[in-house]
Amino acid sequence: MGELIRIKEFVDPVLEIAEVTDRICKQQNGGKAILFENTGTAFPVLTNMMGSNKRMAAALGVDRLEQIPERIDRLLAQVTAPYRGWWEKLILLSQLNEAKTWLPKYKKGPGACQEVVFMQPDLQRLPILKCWPHDGGRFITLPLVHTQDPDTGQRNVGMYRMQVFSVNTTGIHWHKHKTGARHFAARKTSRFPVAICIGGDPIYSFCAAAPLPDGFDEYLLAGFLRNKAVTLVPCLTVGLSVPSDCDFVLEGYIEAKEGLATEGPFGDHTGFYSLPDLYPTIHITCLTHKKNAVYPATIVGVPPQEDAYIAHAIEKIFLTPFRLAVAPEVVDMHMPVEGVTHNLAIIKIRKAYAGQAIKMAHAMWGAGQMMFNKIAIIVDGELNIRDRKAVLEALLKHYQPTRDTFFSRGPLDVLDHAAPKSGFGGKICIDATRKTAEEEPETPLAKFAGKAISFVHAEKDPSDALIEVLLDQTVDLENEFMCYWLLGSNADPIRDMRLAGGVLRIDSRTKIPGNLGVPRFWPNVVTSSPGTIKTIDDRWFKMGLGKFIPSPSLNYLSLVHRESAIALSKEDHDSEIQRLKESITGMIQQMKND
Repeated sequence: MGELIRIKEFVDPVLEIAEVTDRICKQQNGGKAILFENTGTAFPVLTNMMGSNKRMAAALGVDRLEQIPERIDRLLAQVTAPYRGWWEKLILLSQLNEAKTWLPKYKKGPGACQEVVFMQPDLQRLPILKCWPHDGGRFITLPLVHTQDPDTGQRNVGMYRMQVFSVNTTGIHWHKHKTGARHFAARKTSRFPVAICIGGDPIYSFCAAAPLPDGFDEYLLAGFLRNKAVTLVPCLTVGLSVPSDCDFVLEGYIEAKEGLATEGPFGDHTGFYSLPDLYPTIHITCLTHKKNAVYPATIVGVPPQEDAYIAHAIEKIFLTPFRLAVAPEVVDMHMPVEGVTHNLAIIKIRKAYAGQAIKMAHAMWGAGQMMFNKIAIIVDGELNIRDRKAVLEALLKHYQPTRDTFFSRGPLDVLDHAAPKSGFGGKICIDATRKTAEEEPETPLAKFAGKAISFVHAEKDPSDALIEVLLDQTVDLENEFMCYWLLGSNADPIRDMRLAGGVLRIDSRTKIPGNLGVPRFWPNVVTSSPGTIKTIDDRWFKMGLGKFIPSPSLNYLSLVHRESAIALSKEDHDSEIQRLKESITGMIQQMKND
């Protein structure tokens, strides 16, 4: 396929692999996958494995992603059709028999993932990455975390990052909304068993990240997607089963009586550091792996990264289930890369009645992981919602801020640093649908002179756009991607958005804790350090990477406030107030002297 770059030179898993990957994965169409063959350990590292639509489709066993939703549509149409004759019933029966082949198979005895066994595990054997300079340590970034519901026995496979604490302990960063955390909360014994797989069929990682209903087996979805059952083998020290073909398996437990440990910081998929917090500790009891294992890892940070292509596949594949389960009027759904999955969703509906856009937003905010959405733009008609210009034109034609802006509150992603409280904050629905007779009539807004949104360093009064976004002075207003990314990242709809003079004004600047109703620390933007950037610059051609690619971090260094995961603290605010007081005192004294 020509989709893999091999690097034979030594590249350090601490900071350097992430910097090389960040440069490659931000190329047009996601760049190529990268195999780092010399990591200072016995194992190579594979990154950006699913970081393009082409490789994402290949991982799912299709030529193009559209084939999977087409298959789902056909299957649902056949299952729900009004069968009249015996022939149609036989066809349905054959389809039900085919479904049995998707169910996981259980094999007795060891699998390929257990060819090498260490009963005294040492995580230093693995080339675990430290991705960004202010990360709290090394993190396993692509784990398949297996837990079991203590009441029903149902399996869950989740993807929760794991910080290495010692040679045989890690943190487990699962949020309160996640199934694994719920399983742990409902535990029946002091020791809660877990099994973590790394590698194997990449379809497993996709299924672990997919927004499945609670209780739906990820390996059933994997069986459906690849038309072949997943073969599971029993773990050696815990009562769980794992895929036979995984590269590595970490078995262990969480001791419920043990206190929570500080985990983080970590340069996250939002493009900001998630700051330290308290999470359980996993004690590793056994490490097994294939003889020729490859260690896969993903890099997250300022988008776009590999996770953008995983999200794109989820967006396409789960549209039909979302439509059936939540809102039949949905025609299409798009989560732009700048919105880091949850911050921004554009929904196109088949509108039939007044207020349907508001209904759609609330339905979405009550649907599984879509409850984390913060900004919902609802449109209708024939426009392509993946065309930003078309969406902006819909806003100009059909959105009047004072009439079509609706605020709410609800759950948010714990990683949303702009939320006033962890995991809870404001939401906004922007209704850009064509209005019905029952709604206020459409009237042209001549004052906005054809401009839907403007990004500014200082408020304009009056504004020349429907939506005005206030950004820090260090933001390059010509960098459209950066502006849209910061729009959703740095604003809470209730605290930072207001209607004034017929304009929706959004404050997406960096906030100082203790000021303007901001109670929490504000995180820094994720970038490589100048030293790491220079190291990779100097060794670029020696690594055989072809045409030189400058570090993407150079575009974002101006947004970094200081050498820390925390951008601004209350102490910064207090010192700034003190500086201003001293300045004013000095000015007054100078005036007296004059």
